[in-house]
Amino acid sequence: MARAIVGANWGDEGKGKITDMLAQESDIVIRFQGGSNAGHTIINNYGRFAMHLLPSGVFSQHTVNIIGNGVALNIPYFVKELNSLTEQGVPKPNIMVSDRAQILMPYHVALDTYEEERLAGKSFGSTRSGIAPFYSDKYAKIGFQVSELFGDMDELKEKCERICTLKNVMLVHLYHKDPLNADEIFNTLMEYKEMIAPYVADTGLYLHQAIKEGKKILLEGQLGTLKDPDHGIYTPCSVKLFNSFTKCGMFSATPFPMTLVVCP
Repeated sequence: MARAIVGANWGDEGKGKITDMLAQESDIVIRFQGGSNAGHTIINNYGRFAMHLLPSGVFSQHTVNIIGNGVALNIPYFVKELNSLTEQGVPKPNIMVSDRAQILMPYHVALDTYEEERLAGKSFGSTRSGIAPFYSDKYAKIGFQVSELFGDMDELKEKCERICTLKNVMLVHLYHKDPLNADEIFNTLMEYKEMIAPYVADTGLYLHQAIKEGKKILLEGQLGTLKDPDHGIYTPCSVKLFNSFTKCGMFSATPFPMTLVVCP
């Protein structure tokens, strides 16, 4: 059985409370989209926590927590948030990161910031977390997938060069900033590889088996439906998808029953 939690408005509908409650009775909690620009506030016996990237099931020891392939994976932020839990006495959670998740890079944050500065009084009010540039790159097929960190290094280096060629046109001629360096990007990716390696898994395969075994699965939405570029306000929206039924296809191609929990 699977349940998906989504907000019916722009966020702040109380999804965190519902997610925390349902996570306690779930075998698997999946964060399936969004980035670290927003999240859920949870208060429990360990204290008060603002969860931006980690699934809300991290406080339940029996729960497997998955960061799915629709997430904008900020790896340093992921590690920082995970460490903050253990520092406050929370037992280390069971976490899996999809090998198909894509990586939010430092230049995504920089480009987000530069564009807001360029627009000045006509800016979109971005959180400057790199979300829009990240998703733009993902669908332009110039993003980095986690699996690429463990593939052919020559191909990865060539991709770094190709991305610099594209990005530096904007950085130098539009924003009047210093160009990106391919070697620096590659070195950053190697640092990320070491940080994320213990958590990477074929989550699609894992979830296929979990569905067959009848596990209780909870999908945790991040923001609200009205920030969806298709079903909400288009121009000043976050670039991410909120249709949970569609997103289920991102971790399993097998149809299965699902309950939609809408927070008004």
